[in-house]
Amino acid sequence: MASQSPVFAIVAGEASGDLLGADLIRALKEQFPDAVFEGIGGPKMQAEGFQSLFDMDRLSVMGFIEPLKRLPELLRIRRTIVKRYSENKPAVFIGIDSPDFNLTIEAKLHSRSVKTVHYVSPSVWAWRQGRIKKIKKAVDLMLSLFPFEADFYRQHDVPVRYVGHPLAKQLPMQPDTAGARRALGLDAEIPVLCIMPGSRAGEVELMAELFLDVAQVIDKASPGLQLIIPAANEARYEYLEKLLSNRQTLSVILIRQQSHVAMEASDVVLLASGTTALEAMLLKKPMVVSYRMGALTWALVSPFIKTPFASIPNLLSNEMLVPELIQSKATVEALSDEVLKA
Repeated sequence: MASQSPVFAIVAGEASGDLLGADLIRALKEQFPDAVFEGIGGPKMQAEGFQSLFDMDRLSVMGFIEPLKRLPELLRIRRTIVKRYSENKPAVFIGIDSPDFNLTIEAKLHSRSVKTVHYVSPSVWAWRQGRIKKIKKAVDLMLSLFPFEADFYRQHDVPVRYVGHPLAKQLPMQPDTAGARRALGLDAEIPVLCIMPGSRAGEVELMAELFLDVAQVIDKASPGLQLIIPAANEARYEYLEKLLSNRQTLSVILIRQQSHVAMEASDVVLLASGTTALEAMLLKKPMVVSYRMGALTWALVSPFIKTPFASIPNLLSNEMLVPELIQSKATVEALSDEVLKA
C-alpha cells in the first residue's frame, strides 16, 4: 500500500512571512516532492503550489485596537485551523512570524501531539520577555533568523536552530542600480528616493501620509528628484493611489510589488521599520527608518521595550548604524532632514 503524501501545515500572516514561506516550501519540496502544503499564505507561497484556506490579508493586523475590531473573525479562523489539524494531524505545523496568532495555535496543537515549529522569533529579547514561557510550551523547535536570537533561546532551554535569512541568498552582493532603473523606466542620471510605508493595511494607514508629507518637502528641496513607491499588494496599491490623487503637485511613480528592484534603483530609502530595513542593508542602500503606532498601542507597549533600537541593522550591530525616528520623533521635519543628509 502506497504511503500517504506528507502534509505540511503552514500559517503566515503578512508579506514578509509569505516570502519566507515560499522559500521554505521550495526547500521542502526538494526533500518531499509529493508533499502537500496548506494553511494560510500569500501569493508567493501559492505560486509554489500552496493551498491557502483563508486570505492571508485577513491576519495582517497591528497594535491593539485593530485586532480587537477584527477579533471575532480572527478567533473563527484560528478555531478552524486548530480543529482541522487536530483532527487531521499534519507531519508538522509551522507558524511563520505573527506570534500573537500562531503561538496559541501551536500551543493547542502541541498539547494534542502535533509537532510544531515556529519560524521567526518574536522579539522576546526586546519586550514581553514573559512570552518565553508560552513559547517553551508551544513549540518543538524555534527557527531563528539571527544568531543573537538563537543564543537567547539556548539560555532559556528552548530548542532552537539558527537558519539565517533567505534574503541574504536572494539579493545580489552588488546591486545593479542602473539595471534596476532601466527595468522600472527611470532616468539613469536623476537621483531616486524610494518610499516604503509598510505592507500591512494598518501600517500603511499610519505611515503613508507622513512619508508623503516628507516627500513633498524633499521634492521642494531637490526639484526633479524621482520618487517611487512599491506597493506590497493590490489592496495597498489602490489605497496609495487614492492618497496620491489628492496630491496633484507631487509626482510619484507607484509600482506594483517589485520592492527589491525599487530599492536597488534608489539612492536613498525612506522606510517603515521591519524586514525592509534588512533588505535595504543587504542592498547597501542608505536608509532612514521610521515607525509609528497608534497612541494607545504605544502607551501600552513602550514601558516594556528593553532595547534602544527598533531597526534590524541597529539591532544586529548594537549601535545606531542607520537613523531611526520612532513615534513622537517621527516628524516631517526630522525625517526630511535625515533623508536630505543620507
